[in-house]
Amino acid sequence: MRLLYISVGGVTLYLIDRNFYSSAITRSLYTFRAGLLTALDYKLNFRAHPWTVNSIEELHARNAERLAVLLRENGGLYLKIGQAIAMQSAVLPPAFQAMFSRMFDDAPQNDWDTVRRVISEEFGGREVEQVFGDVIERKARASASVAQVHWCRLPDGREVAVKVQKEEIASQVGWDLWTFKVVTWIYSKWFDIPFYSLVPYITERLMLETDFENEADNAERMAELVAGESRLRDRVYIPKVYRELTTKRVMTAEWIEGVRLWDKSAITNPWLGPRSSGTPGAHGAPLDGPTDASHEQIASGQVKPERNGWQGLDGKGGLGLRLKDVMTSMVDLFSAQMFLWGWVHCDPHPGNIFIRRLPGGKPELVLIDHGLYIHMDPNFRHQYARFWKALLTFDNATLKDVVQSWGINNADIFASATLMRPYMGGNKQTSEEIRKLSSNESKKAQQERAYEAQQKMRKGIKEILGDGKQWPQELIFIGRNLRIVQGNNQFLGSPVNRIKITGFWASRALVENRHLRWNQRLANWGSHLIFRTVLFTSDVVFWFSKIRQWLGRGRGMEDDLEESMKGMAKEFGVELNHGVFEG
Repeated sequence: MRLLYISVGGVTLYLIDRNFYSSAITRSLYTFRAGLLTALDYKLNFRAHPWTVNSIEELHARNAERLAVLLRENGGLYLKIGQAIAMQSAVLPPAFQAMFSRMFDDAPQNDWDTVRRVISEEFGGREVEQVFGDVIERKARASASVAQVHWCRLPDGREVAVKVQKEEIASQVGWDLWTFKVVTWIYSKWFDIPFYSLVPYITERLMLETDFENEADNAERMAELVAGESRLRDRVYIPKVYRELTTKRVMTAEWIEGVRLWDKSAITNPWLGPRSSGTPGAHGAPLDGPTDASHEQIASGQVKPERNGWQGLDGKGGLGLRLKDVMTSMVDLFSAQMFLWGWVHCDPHPGNIFIRRLPGGKPELVLIDHGLYIHMDPNFRHQYARFWKALLTFDNATLKDVVQSWGINNADIFASATLMRPYMGGNKQTSEEIRKLSSNESKKAQQERAYEAQQKMRKGIKEILGDGKQWPQELIFIGRNLRIVQGNNQFLGSPVNRIKITGFWASRALVENRHLRWNQRLANWGSHLIFRTVLFTSDVVFWFSKIRQWLGRGRGMEDDLEESMKGMAKEFGVELNHGVFEG
């Protein structure tokens, strides 16, 4: 009888969880189970001679698969957390790199009835047609971990993107983030890596991503900042948000016709449209195409007119743009965010960037998905600009002064992680330790070398994190931004010297900082003029890589930098063999 009561109680709890909490509790239990198994597996087997596997590599592969199954089965915010980790996966073993590269696949769509229900709940019980009119696509044009986007033409003729949060997210987000906190706390204590101090800030950012009114605020603020910057306003565009059609779980914004950043051929192929025109919608140009839709089209779920006439009859035409111009605008934009405004978009992957052709034949970069931003206070922003300038001038005194104020114990490693290349201006302490480690390792068995190298990696992580109370938490997402922009440049064949452009904006921000006294700004201006000559050496490296690329001896500066990082990282037991946007 007791067994019967337990069984009935268990089934009842399961049904309540499934129907009222979107299986949030079940997902949490599944996470704890997977986390506990993984932790025990590493406690038992992460040693020179593992007990239940043949090698540490086999241990990593087994747990990477276990984590992949967890993220895939739970979905939702788990995919968002997986994507956040994926952009930093270079420091993970190869098995985890391969697993996280799959985090950028499209997430499954919710069906139309579910979408209708969310919209109705957000607009006081009104039906979709009462809110948006009859012309809205039933099939989403894009689907991600938290939301999906539908094309719509409003009754007044405006074409909009309707971003609808997936129904289950509201029930799951609190449980998911609580589970993430608990699991991270356990791992931080168990493996003695000070990760947990960063978790509250991360979860706060992730929670804000589920608030579309916050995303609308971010988009409008970025639009104002871009419009007020003469060096960017004619090259960057932020879509307009329609506040009257935006709520916590539904956001409506201007529809954008453009080419995704990952479509290199469509960006560079010859322009076959009218000579004096640009792509539809670029720089305020009207959208062309049919203005009505049949009932059959609406029922089929696909009603948006296709506007690809500029690609020619064979569809092989393109925007006719230079990748150098596209990437220059991108690096300029995100450098301005970091050093001038302190308001940083932290998810600039290729899916969130459209490229359009202006009537004059220049590129226009359109930035979407403004859910994940961080704010840098003026003092930290000033320190970060000093840090970047010191990186490029080998000003080790300034470098040490800044990073120590952030609680970081190893300036060389942090400088290398920021540049994504070995920092050559330090005191060589880290390099010397690596050299000694390598010479000692040659006398040991292969498994012992791998174990000791990965222990060294853990020590390096602890030295970077240092004092968690002093460590600027914004650096987590700034590093993510830098890595994605570097990946974009690398993906396009390294058309620009990203490090030089970023450093130039850092130095210029010190000149333009109105919070400094006039004599400090004057000194910074003189220093900036000298700094511009110093940047010439960076150009020498860039053009050397570019010439090797033209001769078929290399793939570009970003690849050359990554190769040099591989050599340094390998001594720490880290295999940098991934592509940022694989999958």
